Parts: sequence; structure tokens; C-alpha cells
Amino acid sequence: MSDRESAPDGGTPISTIRNLGPATEEAFLRAGIKSAEALRELGADAAYLALMRAGTAPHFIGYYVLVMGLQGRPWNDCKGAEKTALRKRFDALKAQAAPGPDAAFEAALDRIGVIARR
Repeated sequence: MSDRESAPDGGTPISTIRNLGPATEEAFLRAGIKSAEALRELGADAAYLALMRAGTAPHFIGYYVLVMGLQGRPWNDCKGAEKTALRKRFDALKAQAAPGPDAAFEAALDRIGVIARR
């Protein structure tokens, strides 16, 4: 639980969410997400994307810890097919946050039909 009684926006501190501690709370604050309520409203994917865009290095475990926490589950509850599906979502978020140097070029080639549609 956070040392603060309330979040900067008057809501509940992010660190009250299962699995999320003070360091994660500070990272979300840097990303402009100021309360547990705001984090829940955004959802795991949009919130993690905001974290990466604010400079937090992507880390799969951090992502699925967030997903599990928002569901009220322990972080180590993520296994099997669920973990595989979350890995795909995480990889897509990473690509969205920081597309590679050739992303614009590949998008242009795709638009003119040079790259086969997936």
C-alpha cells in the first residue's frame, strides 16, 4: 500500500492494486496515470502502452503482473495458454509503442501492394 492516503487526483493510490508496488505507482505517475481508478478505466493494454511511451522499458513480466493485478489475481497465476496469449498482446503493444526503423517504409510498400497482406 502506498504511504499516501490518496492518489494525486484524489482517487485511490495505484499501489493498492494487487501486485503493484510503489515503483510501479511512480512509473504510472510519470505516464500521467494518477490513480487506481484511472488505471482500471484505461485497462492493462492502454496503460502499459502509456508506460512504454513515457520511457519505461518494456518487460513481459511487468505486463502480465499488471494484467493479473487488474483481475485481482496473484502475478504467478499466469500460465499456459493464457500466458501465451498475453505474450502476443505484449509483443503487439511493444511494436505499437516503438515501431522499428523500417516501419514507415514497410507501411508504404504495403499500401502500394508490394508486401503480401497478412
